[in-house]
Amino acid sequence: MNTSPIACAKQSAKILIVDDHPATREGLAMRISPQADMTVCGEAVDVERALELAQEAHPDLVVVDICLKNGSGLDLIKRLKLQDESIRILAWSMHDETVYAERALHAGALGYIDKAQSTDSIVGAIRCILNGKMYLSGHLADRLLRQSVSGAQRLPHSSVDSLSDRELEVLQRIGEGLSTQDVAVRMNVTSKTVDTYRSRIKDKLNLRSGVELMRFAVQWVLERD
Repeated sequence: MNTSPIACAKQSAKILIVDDHPATREGLAMRISPQADMTVCGEAVDVERALELAQEAHPDLVVVDICLKNGSGLDLIKRLKLQDESIRILAWSMHDETVYAERALHAGALGYIDKAQSTDSIVGAIRCILNGKMYLSGHLADRLLRQSVSGAQRLPHSSVDSLSDRELEVLQRIGEGLSTQDVAVRMNVTSKTVDTYRSRIKDKLNLRSGVELMRFAVQWVLERD
């Protein structure tokens, strides 16, 4: 259930949590609440409610789940930055950072953390960003540093890296077993638009049919869950 903004102590950093799993939100909120330097000022389950709460509560940092049932975390990060370019964002996800971390950073997040990490690590990541730093795993930081030093462009780790953020979202939804109509509803687009994305995905991944696309998507999702 979405909650309204709550009063936040002036000396505490205000944290907005965006996640579509109630137990996950509540667990993180319970871990944040005892911290003397931060407090939860709102919770949201989807993109639109998150944008509303961000305007109402003016959080110092937003924790954003990358894969929301009714919307894209990547899209939310971009829209939050357009709404307030100074807002700080920590992306978190149950998915492999090789797929989403760099996309989240390009969208405007200042860090990325796996949900499998301990709550202490997640709170530490929040505090790191609040202190003006970026939060990255050692592996991701090393990869980005190597790219920066060499001046090389980001090299794809797989053919999936050639997909745009919206195409990747469609692939994710297909792999979760959603129909074209259901994907359209979740993404707030038309079925025709989803068909266009499906066609582009097949071309980029060299898949010959919808059946091959479905098999690839299901396998891809299973490997990352």
